[in-house]
Amino acid sequence: MTRKYDYLVIGSGIAGMSFALKVASKGSVALICKTSLHEANTALAQGGVASVTNLEVDDFDKHIEDTMIAGDHLSDIEAVKKVVTGAPEQIRQLIDWGVNFDRKEDGTFDLHREGGHSEFRILHHADNTGYEIQESLIKAVENHPGIDVYENHFAIEIITQHHLGRFVTRRTPDITCYGAYVLSPSGEVDTFLSKVTLMATGGVGAVYQTTTNPLVATGDGIAMVYRAKGTVKDMEFIQFHPTALFHPGDRPSFLITEAMRGYGAVLRNLKGEEFMHKYDPRLSLAPRDIVARAIDSEMKQNGDDHVYLDVTHKDPEETKKHFPNIYRKCLELGIDITKDYIPVAPAAHYLCGGIKVDGNGESSIKRLYAVGECSCTGLHGGNRLASNSLIEAVVYADAAAKHASEHAPLYDWREDVPQWNDEGTRHPEEMVLITQSIKEVNQIMGTYVGIVRSNLRLDRAWNRLDILYEETERLFKESKASREICELRNIINVGYLIMRQAKERKESRGLHFTVDYPPVKP
Repeated sequence: MTRKYDYLVIGSGIAGMSFALKVASKGSVALICKTSLHEANTALAQGGVASVTNLEVDDFDKHIEDTMIAGDHLSDIEAVKKVVTGAPEQIRQLIDWGVNFDRKEDGTFDLHREGGHSEFRILHHADNTGYEIQESLIKAVENHPGIDVYENHFAIEIITQHHLGRFVTRRTPDITCYGAYVLSPSGEVDTFLSKVTLMATGGVGAVYQTTTNPLVATGDGIAMVYRAKGTVKDMEFIQFHPTALFHPGDRPSFLITEAMRGYGAVLRNLKGEEFMHKYDPRLSLAPRDIVARAIDSEMKQNGDDHVYLDVTHKDPEETKKHFPNIYRKCLELGIDITKDYIPVAPAAHYLCGGIKVDGNGESSIKRLYAVGECSCTGLHGGNRLASNSLIEAVVYADAAAKHASEHAPLYDWREDVPQWNDEGTRHPEEMVLITQSIKEVNQIMGTYVGIVRSNLRLDRAWNRLDILYEETERLFKESKASREICELRNIINVGYLIMRQAKERKESRGLHFTVDYPPVKP
């Protein structure tokens, strides 16, 4: 089946839905959702949204400087300025869409402070800000007559000249996106033709065994764009959240927000000793990469599989008020955070790289935009400053919506796109081959491409992943399309990109730390 839309949005987090809402008045919109609208990384973002609102003590220059420092001065200064100065307007837009940020009795925002921020500037809704934003946007999308939502649909490939019989390389100057091939719940592959396509597929956390991401975060958009010869960069910068709840068997891991350390929680080893003073003068409020490496070091030195986060010295009622979901989750496991230490360990959390885009959110492939975690705007550089990601998503969704709506009327649908060809394929007889390969990728990435890396580890991972790549490509060509085989293919592509770009960076910088190129001490 062929469907035609002015705008095709692949992904349904804050980036995809806010873009859809802003272009829906300009033309028809299809919103492709891999599972349900409710399952996106946005909903798991506990901390909040960073924006300068308290002008009595804060200003844009401070937020810009904090972002540049956290990014290890690899951030694109123009992208940083764009997001920081555009944040207040997009906060107002979120409020107009129904998002309720916590306020004090006097009506001003109840602001949090997180690691790396010099001021209190994190707007939040208790400790489930992402969920509040996600639910508010879902209501707005569902009530908009111009947006068709396709739940449980999986984008397999974007359509380019390659599918029209033309040979395309990364040097081809005019690669153009005409839509996507999408797997429907019936198992049929439909052709979605579009004038403009937006990639908003989120992150890559499910490439790792231990992650805070929902397990749908398999890097689909990045893999599709890479296979279409688009530009992908900074994939070596994987942010491991320092404090995921340590509870073996949970996947994804439950996130203990960084705001808790901003609130005053202290990291301790299993002996009960504070240890951050050995690693950074900012102690528990140091940027995430430093804290994650410090915890990793303590665990390895002591042979432990976790450390503790201690908030027992804070007022119990205040703790329950600020972190009700964390309090409830831990209580279910027999941990009263007002009296007991919280067991935590690092987990793959956020990708700072992705599909390279310009200031309008447009990729190297014409008519294809990318927004949110799957994109690389240049904002994060070598390390994301806490709570900058949600505001980046809406600022760039706004920029992409404005640019796309200006250009979409100039385009038309490509009428000579062939239907998906699965002639001669069959359903895989042994699904265990796919599930086992996924486990192997997770193990390879966690063991060799984690918080601390080396050339030897990367080479070993490369060799092992190469075998899985060959096996999977052969299986993909022989099999009918399924979500499982496509996700396996995508995490292998993403794992390759992370390794390759990690091998290319001959220094320890930001989130990329290698023992072969130790950082130069000042």
